Amino acid sequence: MPKKGKITADRQTMPLQDAKIRSRNFNEVSLGYTEEQALLEASRCLTCKKPLCMDGCPVDVDIPGFIKFVQAENRDFQKAIDKVKEKNNLPAICGRVCPQESQCEKYCVLGKKSQPVAIGRLERFVADWEMAHGDSQSNPVKPSGRKVAVVGSGPSGLTVAADLAVLGHEVTIMEALHIPGGVLVYGIPEFRLPKSIVQREIDNIKKLGVTVRTNMVVGKINTIDELLGKDYDAVFIGTGAGLPYFMDIPGENFNGVYSANEFLTRNNLMKGYLFPDYLTPIKIGDKVAVIGAGNVAMDGARTALRLGAKECYIIYRRSENEMPARAEEIEHAIEEGVQLHLLTSPVEIIGDENGRVKALICQKYELGEPDASGRRSPIAIPGSEYEMEMDTVVMALGQGPNPMVSQTTPDLQTNKWGNIIADEATGQTSKPGVFAGGDIVTGAATVIKAMGAGKKAAKAIHEYLSCL
Repeated sequence: MPKKGKITADRQTMPLQDAKIRSRNFNEVSLGYTEEQALLEASRCLTCKKPLCMDGCPVDVDIPGFIKFVQAENRDFQKAIDKVKEKNNLPAICGRVCPQESQCEKYCVLGKKSQPVAIGRLERFVADWEMAHGDSQSNPVKPSGRKVAVVGSGPSGLTVAADLAVLGHEVTIMEALHIPGGVLVYGIPEFRLPKSIVQREIDNIKKLGVTVRTNMVVGKINTIDELLGKDYDAVFIGTGAGLPYFMDIPGENFNGVYSANEFLTRNNLMKGYLFPDYLTPIKIGDKVAVIGAGNVAMDGARTALRLGAKECYIIYRRSENEMPARAEEIEHAIEEGVQLHLLTSPVEIIGDENGRVKALICQKYELGEPDASGRRSPIAIPGSEYEMEMDTVVMALGQGPNPMVSQTTPDLQTNKWGNIIADEATGQTSKPGVFAGGDIVTGAATVIKAMGAGKKAAKAIHEYLSCL
């Protein structure tokens, strides 16, 4: 076994299901490191005195600290996962879906001359090791006598709840759907994030004393004011970004046009892929177009193939260089047979006599000067329209904030997009005792960024409660 910090091994490749096999099943694509691979990968870490990788972690995990426990001379995987969980309440999830390449691994010193240490894969390894070797333990804490309501059970809500419970506060999570987990269960497909993993992480948070109440639509059953006025000393809002966007082109109301939210929710939360065992039918036909090129679009396209589509297209008005999805997700999608139609955008959806999608009219584009985000602006090419036969169209154009809570809380300030205005460092909103974080504040972002907002809010809520 090589000594730590001596670059004698290449970055370890993640074992995967074969592309032809996995494109027709919903089993997890990435199989995880073996112990030997984890030891080899951990040996590449230089254990820097000034670990720049930590600068890229939104929840401040002690990355060299946990990797040191994985390295061969230590090989103490329990201490490794304990070190991770000092900061990260959802390590098995983050190790699977977080974009480490643009966060912690982006700053890894090895990345300057070689490939960065596979930090996310090592995080997944130690989290999975703990799941396979016993339950996580929690120490009893002295109750503070304060109660907090957490609205939404996505990444930010789960993080806030866990951190506050450890500090002795009585926390109740209120989830509108019948299963907790938020986007982790309704948005991310089984083949990328098994729901058993999500449930296990939620069970660990429950062991801290957190109560989870499902079918609780805050804004209908209770308002924020009613929660504060009745039983709770503070409220955290983490309701996410669940309002789908459409293009406002002719034909979007035909049968066979889905928002990505609905398409993925039918599959993931309502188990549409297990029909008829679960009674959630999804008729997609042979040809499916997914409009957009983010991670959600890749999830939608790869799901369509697994549901039986013979052809699936990603239609995106910029080039591959501008695609916002993770490089790994794009690579996996192409391996599985997803076809890219780039510099292209639909202008109309054509339906048949029964009101069902039968074709897509697309227009070609070229790239002009960079827009406000730094990406080159797409410019339509006149007269370049063409028709594609299509059975199903999935709109994966992003999503906005769920408006239900803000609409029933008049003194809660929002911006022009409907996002709740909250202090970036604390999550404090315009309403005393009410905090917010995650996608409801920032717009759709990553799991780990939502968790980072949750940790900041938990600290601020604790300080607020301590002053009551």
